Amino acid sequence: MIDIPATAPDTTGSAPAGSTADTAVLPAVTSAPAPARLEARAVSAWFGTHKVLERVSLDMPAGRVSALIGPSGCGKSTFLRTLNRMHELIPSAAMSGEVLFEGEDVYGAGRRLTDARRRIGMVFQKPNPFPAMSIYDNVLAGLRLTGTKASRREKDELVEECLTRAGLWKEVRDRLRQPGGALSGGQQQRLCIGRALAVRPRVLLMDEPCSALDPTSTRRIEETIQELSGQVTIVIVTHNMQQAARVSQQCAFFLAEQGTPGGIVEHGATEQIFGSPADSRTADYVAGRFG
Repeated sequence: MIDIPATAPDTTGSAPAGSTADTAVLPAVTSAPAPARLEARAVSAWFGTHKVLERVSLDMPAGRVSALIGPSGCGKSTFLRTLNRMHELIPSAAMSGEVLFEGEDVYGAGRRLTDARRRIGMVFQKPNPFPAMSIYDNVLAGLRLTGTKASRREKDELVEECLTRAGLWKEVRDRLRQPGGALSGGQQQRLCIGRALAVRPRVLLMDEPCSALDPTSTRRIEETIQELSGQVTIVIVTHNMQQAARVSQQCAFFLAEQGTPGGIVEHGATEQIFGSPADSRTADYVAGRFG
């Protein structure tokens, strides 16, 4: 059990009587759920009347790392946000097509938005821990948002497990009550990964998670991604070709040409995309001749 001073406030306490926390329980912290297969079928996206994606289809295998590469403005991040319905948060945004989570459309009738966000987590480009909240409470923030009830021991075990999986436990285990905002940029990003893992997602989306970090922090995040590979399905947007080659097992190259909506030019095994791409535009991009 984690040694937390008795005087420390517990901002992740149980919800008031009558809330959903009275019936929700924390999944067993000793066994994370299996990674899930995600599949996009003919996904198109708009901002108002501006179409930014044109019928994108991609299979993201369970327990693998899929990298989305391509120049700025080709729709990679928009596509990523359609996968867990975050695209809906943007005013005037719309989409068509299907996103299948283990064969079931997350946009299907009767499918709840909260279910998609819980099963398909997200880590953003800029680390966004709750700055005034402790490291410990940052990890558990998702439990409050989902109304999940847990004992003190379950919370302690979950914090240790998630920070360990995020590669941060050894660095912060003696200062769990210090503010998350006091950590370095790379540590904050790993804290955000730990926070995302706490609600037991089976897929984890990462939108350029290293773009704001120094090389040392970037290397540690990449090590974390490699360690998580196999435990959770990961889809990562990156502009760093070397990073895509290092961390992923498959790549999808996006491109938007001459004002047309973005789409996938080519996708396949990472070794093939970087070693012997079928399309000359892919070869030019991975070689650094444009973008």
